[in-house]
Amino acid sequence: MNRPMLSTALHVVGATRVTPRMRRITFAGPGLAGFASVAPDQQVKLFFARDGGVPAVPDPGPDGDVARWYRAYLAVPEPERPWMRSYTVRRHLPETERLEIDFVLHDHEGGAGPATRWAARARPGDTVWMYGPAASRRPAPPPETGWKLLAGDASALPAIGALVESLAPGERALVCAEVADAGEEQKWESAGDVEVRWAHTGGPGLLDTVRSAGLPADAPGYAWLAGEASLVRALRRHLMDERGLDRRTVAFTGYWRRHLTQDDALTEEDEADRTEAMRQD
Repeated sequence: MNRPMLSTALHVVGATRVTPRMRRITFAGPGLAGFASVAPDQQVKLFFARDGGVPAVPDPGPDGDVARWYRAYLAVPEPERPWMRSYTVRRHLPETERLEIDFVLHDHEGGAGPATRWAARARPGDTVWMYGPAASRRPAPPPETGWKLLAGDASALPAIGALVESLAPGERALVCAEVADAGEEQKWESAGDVEVRWAHTGGPGLLDTVRSAGLPADAPGYAWLAGEASLVRALRRHLMDERGLDRRTVAFTGYWRRHLTQDDALTEEDEADRTEAMRQD
């Protein structure tokens, strides 16, 4: 039986700049005593009040029925309904009952979204609501996996960092990541054997970086892809069509969509991605 997800208020207790365009916010709250990590790239839903106060979120109930809870959330009149966004937990610190979440401070066309605006000015005492954590629906690496490819844009860096830090001694990983410039590059500690290749906006992009990378031929591989949805699709097609990876070993998630927000309806391509992801369960 699946454990019901935690629904609790989170209070900001600290914030630091990881890079000029990424801010790490540390959260605390009495509910975090019950937080149990479920995966290195686990996600939570964060809720942001439209008036800048404390978001009002429906109670999920003791049985943790996600579908019923989501219907109750959608039933809240839109002017009062908190914005909901998905974020990767960068680090869970159980000894201090803290969560660290990294926010990319990007400014998409039409202005920054509500979560970005909130994160840019968040101060100790500010409150959001959290629902989670949940493991991704991506397929797990097969037991015979000999290496991993972790590829994504800036929005994928929190998950990539957590995955790199979770590697065991002897595990191999190639990281290909695209960021704005050298100032946005990050360093991670890992017990594994990790190679990192950076791409910068305006130069050869992430797809070209992955194309030019030599992938090991001495063992089966596993690819983890995340970032802007159309970029993830292109990476996935390249790995399956040109590199011959089995679709069951290519885990993928579109974190965001160019020119669209999480509140906008799914496109036909989004629906196709969702159908394919369900086939991998």
